[in-house]
Amino acid sequence: MSGRSPDSSADADHRRRGVTAATPVPRRQALADNVYEAVKGLIMDHEIEPDARISIDGLARQLEVSPTPVREALARLESAELVVKEPLRGYRATALLSHEQLADLYQFRLLIEPWAAAQAARLATEDDREQLRAEMATAHVPNETGYDAYKTLTAHDTRLHVLIAELAGSDQVRQAFERTHCHLHIFRLSYHRTIGTQTIDEHQKIVDAITRADPDAAEQAMRDHLATSCYERLLPLYGTQKNLTSREETR
Repeated sequence: MSGRSPDSSADADHRRRGVTAATPVPRRQALADNVYEAVKGLIMDHEIEPDARISIDGLARQLEVSPTPVREALARLESAELVVKEPLRGYRATALLSHEQLADLYQFRLLIEPWAAAQAARLATEDDREQLRAEMATAHVPNETGYDAYKTLTAHDTRLHVLIAELAGSDQVRQAFERTHCHLHIFRLSYHRTIGTQTIDEHQKIVDAITRADPDAAEQAMRDHLATSCYERLLPLYGTQKNLTSREETR
């Protein structure tokens, strides 16, 4: 008896050919991630209404899973401030950002992100510029409505802004930005094809300015992007309450 496992010769053959065996994702972790994305999608699409109570058992039945991964998903979503846990009452979805909260969020962003874009233009290496170009290559306007279609764009939006903050050389700015979870809350207010196209065009202008090492242009492009997002795309939604509660108004 050789003492070798039955798969050892296959593993050795893979190593000789330079093939590394993939580490399978534990089924429990895959289930937890799937449930997390499913519950987040329900919140983002207002299938779970803003400020509504959330039944763990009801979600478990709807998703055909046990309550455990639902509890885990809600704990993760609490850190993103999409749900809140109340003592003796359980979870509820957070309310949409109010007019004042959205304005405050953008005032904060306008203080730190134009500066970060200018700094990134001053400090970026060629490798950094390649990172920015590679990130822009991931940006695509979805062909459908709904968060499931838009979550790729949401992820790109977050990654690009975080990357620019990183390239500015300030961990404090990056961490402060990440703690806002702003893109989830903004996309929860409204998302549609026009916004996707405009957002990508504005991102490209910012990246172009940074990659040609033009701090003034980078700062202005970021300022314009944030101001347009706030004052032209989002704050007008508060004209009527219906605009914030019905997805049909913005699709």
